[in-house]
Amino acid sequence: MPLRTDIWRSAIVAAPMRELLAGRLAGLQPVWLPATAPFTFDADPFGVWRDGQLFVFVENYDYRVRIGGIDVLCFDQDLRLLWRKPCLREPWHLSYPFLIEDGAATWMLPEAHRSGGLRLYRATGFPLQWQAAATIELDCVPVDATPVRFEGRWWLFYSPATSRRDKISRLHVAWADELTGPWHAHPGNPVRTDISSSRPGGTPLVVDGQLVVPMQDCRRTYGGAIRPLTVHRLTTKAFEADAGAVIAAPAGLAPYLDGLHTMSSCGSHTLVDAKYIDRSLRGVAIDLGRLLGRFSARSAS
Repeated sequence: MPLRTDIWRSAIVAAPMRELLAGRLAGLQPVWLPATAPFTFDADPFGVWRDGQLFVFVENYDYRVRIGGIDVLCFDQDLRLLWRKPCLREPWHLSYPFLIEDGAATWMLPEAHRSGGLRLYRATGFPLQWQAAATIELDCVPVDATPVRFEGRWWLFYSPATSRRDKISRLHVAWADELTGPWHAHPGNPVRTDISSSRPGGTPLVVDGQLVVPMQDCRRTYGGAIRPLTVHRLTTKAFEADAGAVIAAPAGLAPYLDGLHTMSSCGSHTLVDAKYIDRSLRGVAIDLGRLLGRFSARSAS
């Protein structure tokens, strides 16, 4: 059992994501989401502005049960927290609540590989009510599936959940004419194999006509930094891209300086998460307590 626990915290940065992807993070002061209870965290923030309010969706995770759900936090235009509520729970772990606004519809595509698949949810009563609307069939069970509409098609970037190594070092691509599918796996999958820039980590942007996708750099640690992946060629048969410079957690995110693994665009603001690594014995004790509880429950049954 490792003597370390990753503790993430999410923040709002008052700068457009294009500036952050260009490496201009120094001196920016984050507005932190409220701290959670010890050995719980908020990660993978995605957001949308509605009627002067910012709705931030996050993975809320508790090490005592090792399962995440999706919560939503509502801020006013001055970034003061108005309220927080759970909005999506399933029997399996949920994270990475990627939001898509397509016409009058709002969709969420959360990471859910422990369910054995990928479900697309539609808001039936934004922001608290979500209904599973489609199952996306791919060439593997994906992690951190990241959709974007680009040059007349929907594209999906994701990593395969086939092994711990594949989750952080292989990039797959699929395409579809409609968000709900059917989806077609790229014949070149994996289109990229590189532990420094293959697992998606936020919202894609179009910069100077080229698609730029934030990727996690996992060489030093899981989610250690972000690298922008600029896609030079993207067709149903070809893929070419190269990764830019490492974007690490800046000093303004202290003490969360051990990782930066999500960067999502929200108009004039950007949402990020950063981590510190807890090496106390308390994290090990929580893991032992959870395992003992599971053993006792099995013995009683």
